[in-house]
Amino acid sequence: MTPRRQQILSTAADLFAARGFHGVSMGDIGAAVGISGPALYKHFAGKDDILGQCLLHASDQLLAGARELLSDMPAGALVALIARHADFALDNPALIVIQEREWGALGTEARAQVRKHQLAYIEVWADALRPLRPDLGPAEARAAVQAAFGLLNSTPHSARIGRATMHSLLTTMARAALLPSTAEG
Repeated sequence: MTPRRQQILSTAADLFAARGFHGVSMGDIGAAVGISGPALYKHFAGKDDILGQCLLHASDQLLAGARELLSDMPAGALVALIARHADFALDNPALIVIQEREWGALGTEARAQVRKHQLAYIEVWADALRPLRPDLGPAEARAAVQAAFGLLNSTPHSARIGRATMHSLLTTMARAALLPSTAEG
């Protein structure tokens, strides 16, 4: 992705999180990145495309990172996945907000693409969890993982206590929720 496209996506995500998808125009996004609204069409098909690309790019980042962790360190992958997701949530609160709040504004095709990546991400986590929690079947492992995401993704709504403290709190709570007490670390 070009630096300009990344700048547009990041800026648009901040605007969508602050004012809602329908409260932001192409002109608003263009002005925030220093170009005209019509010039954005050189980079994206429209505002819907920008929203879809924001969420698809976020899902791609999470999925690629998770797959890398699972292949590099299968035994400790879950703890590393928790830490990486906490980092992502703390570093990208606007994306967390628009994922939650603007899902309905996504077009059908973008929603299907994002959902496909999200389901694959859930499966990577469930694959890392199940050897540590043989008491969970596949459906229960996926449900546990999604509950942990709810915890980790609550950061945009949380009182700010400092990044390091918040990261420690989130990862400790997620490990406690997912891992048997003897596997925490």
